[in-house]
Amino acid sequence: MGGTEHLTVQREGATLVLTLNRPEARNALSLPMLVGLYDGWIEADGDDAIRSIVLTGAGGSFCAGMDLKALAGGGMDGQHHRARLKADPDLHWKAMLRHHRPRKPVIAAVEGHCVAGGTEILQGTDIRVAGESATFGLFEVRRGLFPIGGSTVRLQRQIPRTHALEMLLTGRPYSAREAAGIGLIGHVVPDGAALARALEIAEQINACGPLAVEAVKASVYETAEMTETDGLAAELTRGWPVFDTADAKEGARAFSEKRPPVYKRA
Repeated sequence: MGGTEHLTVQREGATLVLTLNRPEARNALSLPMLVGLYDGWIEADGDDAIRSIVLTGAGGSFCAGMDLKALAGGGMDGQHHRARLKADPDLHWKAMLRHHRPRKPVIAAVEGHCVAGGTEILQGTDIRVAGESATFGLFEVRRGLFPIGGSTVRLQRQIPRTHALEMLLTGRPYSAREAAGIGLIGHVVPDGAALARALEIAEQINACGPLAVEAVKASVYETAEMTETDGLAAELTRGWPVFDTADAKEGARAFSEKRPPVYKRA
């Protein structure tokens, strides 16, 4: 199991929990964090025993975005990871889910600050839970910067364009309730309860057929920008093979025998 000095990895049953772990900086993005994130996504993709991923932050914050001190020339922690970035110049975009989409469902458990790069990573996740006091926003324009983690493309596809443009152009903060109201997140829970709720959702996903879950997720993203006709055709291409799997037969048997299914990804 991987991890770095700014990213911890642990297993909760069939769920891989990735924790941004730089609480003294509200989990601002660092090179060790990006390396750890990328390795976590790859670990989940390569391990069939992992059926879901939860992404969260330590110390009451999710992620406050890029380390602006480092960006201004103060240097970035974890220079011993520099070789990884040199070997794969796209690593940071894969880590932030801009250029990589894990096969397994990714659930965000947000407490505290989830702003700038934090909100950009959030848009790469599939299901989102936040504590009541969580704060969201894309602050880049206030600092003369551009939200280059994908927000000018993704946000308008995930929430109504008028809300996307307001968030992008004003750079103002959004409360968890407001973020839920515009559809950026799906659940608001009491402060401190986001991780527990995310793990509950993960357990519900883990109880389902893993091949079916992965095919459904892939189909949703694959067909998002297609016409309805093309999307329905693509759905059949993804969906029909699932019916021929041992998992599908096990699901049917378990239903008829009134017992929990035991899936083996076959």
